[in-house]
Amino acid sequence: MSSGPTYNVKFRRRRESKTNYKKRLGLLKSNKDRLVVRKSNNSTVCEIVTYKTEGDKVRAHFTTSSLKKLGWKGHTGNIPAAYLTGYACAKKAMKDKVGEAVLDLGLVTPVHGGRIFGALKGAIDAGLTMPSDEKVFPKDGRISGKHISEDVEKNFEETKKNIDKELGE
Repeated sequence: MSSGPTYNVKFRRRRESKTNYKKRLGLLKSNKDRLVVRKSNNSTVCEIVTYKTEGDKVRAHFTTSSLKKLGWKGHTGNIPAAYLTGYACAKKAMKDKVGEAVLDLGLVTPVHGGRIFGALKGAIDAGLTMPSDEKVFPKDGRISGKHISEDVEKNFEETKKNIDKELGE
């Protein structure tokens, strides 16, 4: 007697298009912390995450909305804000003795010169050791906000100094 047909049901997070388990396994096999970068229209979120069998542990976290407390006056959904978010997250991680990590893009299609690679550049400039290629980073003028306005460029430098003051060694 057969109990009926069997169906191959994917994991719930895969069905919801939230997790690519094959890509995640490849990242976890590196035995390094992950720099998880997620973006929306108005913000960028950076986290340093360590794999634990009982569940991932977030060691450092920073969002573009937190930049407002450090003097950022510009929009939070652009490349300069993403760079500063990656920079601040890495500074926090350095305090927690994180020295190296790998980039976790999630399900996002990588775009050279985009916000995700801006955040990666910020993390590397803050002192994290991460595998990367210089070709993917945004140009320096775009990172500093020169393409937006001179006010944004000045505010970028002020905010970066404030991050160093607040979160630096």
